[in-house]
Amino acid sequence: MELLSYYSTILYLGKMNSYQIYKKAICVQPLPSAYVDMDLLDENIQSLLERSGNKPIRIATKSIRSLPMLKYIASKSDAFIGFMAFTLLEACFLADNGLDNILMGYPSMQESALKEVGRRIKDGKRIVLMVDRLEHLDSIEKVARELECRFFICIDTDVSTRFPGVYFGVHRSAVKTKDDFAKMLNGIIRCDCLEPVGLMGYEAQIAGVVDNQKGNNLMNLITKVLKRNSIPKIASIRQELVAMFKQLTGYEPAICNAGGTGSIESSIQESWVNEITIGSGFFHPTLFDSYSNFQHKPAAFFALEVVRNPKEGIYTLHGGGYIASGDNNKNKLPRPFLPEGMSLIKNEGAGEVQTPVRYNGKLVLGAPVFFRHAKAGELCERFNTMYLIRGGEIFDEFKTYRGDGFSFL
Repeated sequence: MELLSYYSTILYLGKMNSYQIYKKAICVQPLPSAYVDMDLLDENIQSLLERSGNKPIRIATKSIRSLPMLKYIASKSDAFIGFMAFTLLEACFLADNGLDNILMGYPSMQESALKEVGRRIKDGKRIVLMVDRLEHLDSIEKVARELECRFFICIDTDVSTRFPGVYFGVHRSAVKTKDDFAKMLNGIIRCDCLEPVGLMGYEAQIAGVVDNQKGNNLMNLITKVLKRNSIPKIASIRQELVAMFKQLTGYEPAICNAGGTGSIESSIQESWVNEITIGSGFFHPTLFDSYSNFQHKPAAFFALEVVRNPKEGIYTLHGGGYIASGDNNKNKLPRPFLPEGMSLIKNEGAGEVQTPVRYNGKLVLGAPVFFRHAKAGELCERFNTMYLIRGGEIFDEFKTYRGDGFSFL
């Protein structure tokens, strides 16, 4: 264990040549390839557990997208009580492969997929569906009656905050007021085959908005002020909805889900929140480099081959156009990681089949260059497998969803 801790420390702090260590580890691997440094992953898991206090944790599968990796993370602590899935068929795949207590993060009205979920529920699996409109209930109730099963239902609630001239949050749920919540909850109660089990209030404006970007001091200040003023409003909304749930159903919600990697500290302060969701913090992609309240370690990355050296200071790499979803800006590009000192070329970015980089050092043709993705799980959509590094050596590999033959979304 002392050797592993030593490698973990030198890789992150740069007290040795991190590039040479990783280069040696992957010397026989085909490129491009994806990797996870399991020493750094273990450190991230421990840090997230410490940040979460005693709150149970639901693992966001969209940030992992690998069945064996999900199982590995879940095995590290009893605090990991379940999973949040992003599609119905993904939930079925997870249930078929030994995972349970799955909460859907998003609603769906696909009848065929709802039937697949219903069959797993009849087999004893716990899969909770997410809704935010009465139309969702109609589709679910129809399938429940046909299959003669009972669906557990969670209500997705909008906890965005509104300031004069500023909508601080994301356009997610249609449940925006207490009246909306009561209408949804009563709608579930009226359905013979549906049972309400709780609510989710995801504070995307805290969890997913950075507040410590280099060279952007004014925006950092504005964001911190908005966050600081939003947190008590979000807590008040969730507290009121939990009270309403108890009033209308006669029992405490089994689920009051909140949080994300970027909002753990505020979410765990709410006693009525009984679980938080964490995903990106395990791999720590580049979009999570710029938070003021935490800094985890870059555990996941990919390597490209140097195939051209068109002029001094310019190296061209094979592949690399793994652009993250969301609004179109430079922060969604993958970022050169190792060797240190590389940068993308503004007019070319990361390309489908080639990515040129500026670098004043010396690289030979065929050498690897390591990149980090902007988001956590999206990297797995590009690779069939993730090679696992521990103690500076590859010791195993985990298949991704893609490697298992699935592309859920």
